[in-house]
Amino acid sequence: MSLWVDKHRPSSLNKLDYHKDQATLLKKLVHGGDFPHLMVYGPSGAGKKTRIMCLLRELYGSGVEKLRIEQNNFTTPSNKKIEISTISSNYHIEVNPSDVGIQDRVVIQELIKTVAQTNNLDSSQRDFKVVILTEVDKLTKDAQHALRRTMEKYMATCRLILCCISTSKVIPAIRSRCLGVRVSAPTIDQITQILQTVCKKEGCPIPIELAKRVAEKSKRNLRRALLMAEACKVQQTPLKSDQEVSEPDWEVYLQETANMIIQQQSPRRLLEGLLQELVNNCDGELKTEVVQSAAFFQHRLQLGQKAIYHLEAFVAKFMAIYKRFMEESIADLF
Repeated sequence: MSLWVDKHRPSSLNKLDYHKDQATLLKKLVHGGDFPHLMVYGPSGAGKKTRIMCLLRELYGSGVEKLRIEQNNFTTPSNKKIEISTISSNYHIEVNPSDVGIQDRVVIQELIKTVAQTNNLDSSQRDFKVVILTEVDKLTKDAQHALRRTMEKYMATCRLILCCISTSKVIPAIRSRCLGVRVSAPTIDQITQILQTVCKKEGCPIPIELAKRVAEKSKRNLRRALLMAEACKVQQTPLKSDQEVSEPDWEVYLQETANMIIQQQSPRRLLEGLLQELVNNCDGELKTEVVQSAAFFQHRLQLGQKAIYHLEAFVAKFMAIYKRFMEESIADLF
């Protein structure tokens, strides 16, 4: 059985539940005769991938839904073998080049070259294929410069749809060559309405109070909201307005980790934490220093390659700040 988030995913631009004006513009873009490279960006769970697939269906028809997963092998200039998974149809291919780390440049150059040189099975559809690159904001600078050169070279037979959360890490040369499409997160009311519609189709109506609580806990992430609503249905049917909404295991783990750091400041507690949970355990005077430290290490994390080093450094810094604060508080009492 399919999860609700996949089962009830809109399959065409006409069926999208929100941002309908944007869907109309995308439809005009498809039929305008000059389809450009696109950069689709926005927060997680906002519907970027759904809109991309609807766009492909508008371009090529139902053939884009006949998907296959393939393993592609590439050889780097140093003769190192790398392997990456792709999802493709006869008309498009989707890949996340950042999966291979610093070798992402090779994947981009070779994959787009291969796709661009392969003819469509049905030439009456379009004279170009589409390459979808996900998490473009995680590509190395070398890969991004290679992408810029490649997208110019194969423009005649290939179009790129770049997908990312933020454009801030994408070089200007790529941004200027793409039409930007921002998919903002749905509102709480929109998510509530979608949850009610989906639950009704599944034969388990959801009370509006519960739907709204799920929407709020999802933090405007529609994918997450649908998963949480389905979890509620598994726990208890029929759904009730006062029913408890379970939080994802990873969030519970982060909360527990933050509490462990608060309880004991030692190297043994160097685990990933969440700034928000840590701040919840601090008073006003301490919050500013903790947030400043978080901002510092977040900046370091963006510049570096190994995220775990900077996460550990932040936790260690927090431990030192919190321990000093506790010691000074005790000293003031005496």
